[in-house]
Amino acid sequence: MSSADYATVSTPIGPFTTLVDHEGAVLAAGWTTDADGLRELVHPRLRPAELRRRESLGAVTRAVEKYHAGDVLAIDDIAVRQVSGPFLVHAWEVLRKIPAGDPVTYTAFAGLSGRPEAVRAAANACARNAAALFVPCHRVLRTDGTLGGFRWGLPVKRWLLDHEAAPAR
Repeated sequence: MSSADYATVSTPIGPFTTLVDHEGAVLAAGWTTDADGLRELVHPRLRPAELRRRESLGAVTRAVEKYHAGDVLAIDDIAVRQVSGPFLVHAWEVLRKIPAGDPVTYTAFAGLSGRPEAVRAAANACARNAAALFVPCHRVLRTDGTLGGFRWGLPVKRWLLDHEAAPAR
């Protein structure tokens, strides 16, 4: 892949940047203005050589804005493109099916992913997820209900979980 587009929008929890490929699928995303840092999270087979800044990524940017404004389902139909081994790819697909407002534990996530004994592998799927928000790894908690880790910080994870648990506005 030679290039990708990116855009940054303001959100209540800080700037959010999304990188998309030539078909508009999300390659990486997160609460940062560092597009080059996001580019490094993309698997080498998909990693773009160059980035082009855009004011908007159309439907992707609208989904980010709607999500942060309260429509937590707005991100559900946005295409995502990540590659890795079969378990990670499957686990990322499973993450996209965890309903907003209904977080699961790492143990439950491992079970949903078809490998109940592989709790560490499930946690690794969250840690290696480049497409934050669109692949909602923030919806996975420690067995004791505490937040666990999150690339974008625990205050962001707490805000996302509270935002998704809030009644529709």
